[in-house]
Amino acid sequence: MKLKKYFVNISLGILICGGAIAQEKRLEKADENFDKYAFVDARKIYLDVAKSGYASADLFKKLGDSYYFNAELEESVKWYEELVSTYSEEIESEYLFRYSQSLKSVKRYKESDKVMEKFNTVTGNDQRAEYFVSTRDYLRFIEMQSGKYTLKRLYINSKFSDYAPSFNHQGQMIFASSRGGGSSIIKTVHEWNEMPFLDLYSADIIGRRSALTEPKKLKGKINTRFHESSTSFSKDGQTVYFTRNNFTKKKLGSDTNGTILLKLYRATLDGEKWKDIEELPFNSEEYSVAHPALSPDGRRLYFASDMEGSRGLSDLYVVDVYEDGSFGEPTNLGDKINTEGRETFPYISDSGRLYFASDGHVGLGGLDIFVAVPDVIGFSQPFNVGKPVNSSEDDFSFVLNEDTRLGYFSSNRYGGKGNDDIYSFNQTDDLITTCSQYVEGTVTDAYTREILSGTEVLLLDSNNQELGRTMTDTQGKYKFPVSCEASYIVRGTKTSYSPTEAPLETNTALEYTHQLPLQLGKGGLSGQEVKPGDDLAKVLNLQIIYFDLDKSFIRSDAEVELQKIIAVMKEYPQMKIDIRSHTDSRSSDDYNMYLSERRAQSTIKYIIEKGGIDRSRLSGRGYGESSLVNQCKNDVNCNEQEHQQNRRSEFILLE
Repeated sequence: MKLKKYFVNISLGILICGGAIAQEKRLEKADENFDKYAFVDARKIYLDVAKSGYASADLFKKLGDSYYFNAELEESVKWYEELVSTYSEEIESEYLFRYSQSLKSVKRYKESDKVMEKFNTVTGNDQRAEYFVSTRDYLRFIEMQSGKYTLKRLYINSKFSDYAPSFNHQGQMIFASSRGGGSSIIKTVHEWNEMPFLDLYSADIIGRRSALTEPKKLKGKINTRFHESSTSFSKDGQTVYFTRNNFTKKKLGSDTNGTILLKLYRATLDGEKWKDIEELPFNSEEYSVAHPALSPDGRRLYFASDMEGSRGLSDLYVVDVYEDGSFGEPTNLGDKINTEGRETFPYISDSGRLYFASDGHVGLGGLDIFVAVPDVIGFSQPFNVGKPVNSSEDDFSFVLNEDTRLGYFSSNRYGGKGNDDIYSFNQTDDLITTCSQYVEGTVTDAYTREILSGTEVLLLDSNNQELGRTMTDTQGKYKFPVSCEASYIVRGTKTSYSPTEAPLETNTALEYTHQLPLQLGKGGLSGQEVKPGDDLAKVLNLQIIYFDLDKSFIRSDAEVELQKIIAVMKEYPQMKIDIRSHTDSRSSDDYNMYLSERRAQSTIKYIIEKGGIDRSRLSGRGYGESSLVNQCKNDVNCNEQEHQQNRRSEFILLE
């Protein structure tokens, strides 16, 4: 029977996007302490330029990056979209990856997949592309866990519903069955079907095999004319926790809508009979509490509930059990375990592993069985236990004796006798459930190789969700724990440096440390301190302003860069700059001086006429080849790239 056993609500994933807000606060703080233009907000400048109708691949890259690296992925979509649609042949593959990640933030998953497919085609061997191709097919990962159990059908199954196996101290398997006859008059939100009422039965386990003796009803007052199911026993066998319809003191209860819910009860053993039935104190008339699982030491009780605060249709909870038999306050097991779907039927093995059923985690269909191992903050990310335990139907109520490797679970898969049937299994191999891996590295300046202490380093998952952050120590080092076979992004940010990030793909090796150094380049996207003598071309990371051979007019590609200068000067009305134009060493010294002077004056004229900037705020002249930045003097053999370094324009802040 599909005791659908479940309870639901909604889980909200919260991405804290604090980068942009923090930056704005830093800028406000800077404005208080420095001159009006002590910090130049490049993003604002870029936006002003874009709103004025100017466009370039570089402009859209920087606008997209300014949001992307501040975790404002929803805002980055527009600019990356403009970039990819307008300049598809001019962009690096990295921007395809960032665009794909940004699309996920607005739930455009199909489009994101298509972009990642293009990214994979372009890069060929990028680890993130490889991970995308493999993880899209989650069946591959489930297959890795499969084949580690051998199953056996049990003769004790009936044409009715048989499920919820558990072990007791007497070497018996206890389970719920509706084979006892009678007709159910109750149908709750948990979809009790029209099978007869459920009672609790026991069957002896024969030796170390999975075979069972003829089932017998549990004795005492534990079975009633209503549903009983899912038990969990103390180590000494003297206490049992079980699920029952809301039936206390011979009275059937319901919620305000008239629905008969589920509650947890406790009973004690007297000889062979169960007595002293008591309702647990955290039950309610308005929500269900069901499917108990006692920890091996008896100090914690796990269960499923749809109580207020649940994330899904049903969530898993834990409550402390004190020595005097009283209870603490129930605690939700959190987002690692609980989803927007159904998590139910928990079981705690002797080693502390949590097995449970879920349709919220990625599975084969219906309810699948998952396992999570204990860690310092609760439990690890759950792992699907694979086939043949899991199928395309509902698979649930898994229990395992880790010493004998014998266990049982329930399923309504094709080929059974009844609605739900119990299957036995032997575990033949260990599941992949634990991984002690780390990523560590040193952060340095990309050019000087200087160690950068105090750098903020973030660990992100494959969807750009933040998993952790740290600051590099005095040696510039950082370290994070990571999971096996997972995809991550490691990002470094530091004031006056451009953010950088690197992909990480973990493997299946245990106790493994991945080395991932980061290098940060000078020049940020958000804000930098500027002072007289600084070159705004470097602050704004301007592209080289090119002129045609032997020409001094402003080309269209240079207009975009000059519009950034205009935007800065409009934002800071007191700013004055000196424009310095340089050439390479080719042609004569006199000609280069003349040409650079024409170009400097042409640049000044453009800023005045197109930007409306007062002439008194601008000065400038040409320097020809008198201020080369490299060794490419007359008669020195240099390549074109080296000569380009000398053909530059500078915009020096005067005041």
